[in-house]
Amino acid sequence: MKTTILISGGTSGLGKTIAQILSPHQQVIILSPSEDKLKKVAAELNCDYEVCDITDYQQCERAIQNTLKKHQQIGCLINNAGIWIEGGLDQNDADHIQKTMDINATGVIFLSKAVIPTMKKQKQGFIINVISQAGLYAKAKRSVYDASKWAVTGLTKCLEQELAPYNIKVTGLYPGFMETPLFEKMGTHKDFTNALNPESVAKAIKFLIDMDHEVLIPELGIKKISNQ
Repeated sequence: MKTTILISGGTSGLGKTIAQILSPHQQVIILSPSEDKLKKVAAELNCDYEVCDITDYQQCERAIQNTLKKHQQIGCLINNAGIWIEGGLDQNDADHIQKTMDINATGVIFLSKAVIPTMKKQKQGFIINVISQAGLYAKAKRSVYDASKWAVTGLTKCLEQELAPYNIKVTGLYPGFMETPLFEKMGTHKDFTNALNPESVAKAIKFLIDMDHEVLIPELGIKKISNQ
């Protein structure tokens, strides 16, 4: 039986790559606020989709219920959606700060909260939070972005303990610098010469999902090996 897997931010970047690698083997549902993008990517990857703005808790609940109606179970949630912000804190736009925290942190909390009752009822589940190295290490001019990621690191470590008695696994994934549209969307241009390929990270996620349920890797850091 295929596992039903929800992926937030599934229409581009790492989320789309994860869906592409998992879709041939599992029942994948991608999430995004944009129905037009969802329809296009879902048709391309032969997967399902749900329209969901993860910063709206009611939409998160609706996406979970719609998925259950169609697929009867949810085996895995991959919290992948995120946006970029950089620069000195005093130079950051207040609305962009709020949006970053809403998507990168609160959205993860909302979507996890919405799916946990189902996983408890099933007595099994897996939550994978794509966090990044920014959730482990501090860097100048990254205060808001790092704060949003450190929040998810804390959430992950707490949920790992909180949900273990219910046979629900929780893992934090900490990729290094990766070649995704994350930066371009915010008008930031990066040199991706030494960046991770999203496919490598997606394959690591597939590895985690394919492992026996009794085995848990609570944290997984991924970096590119430099030849220099």
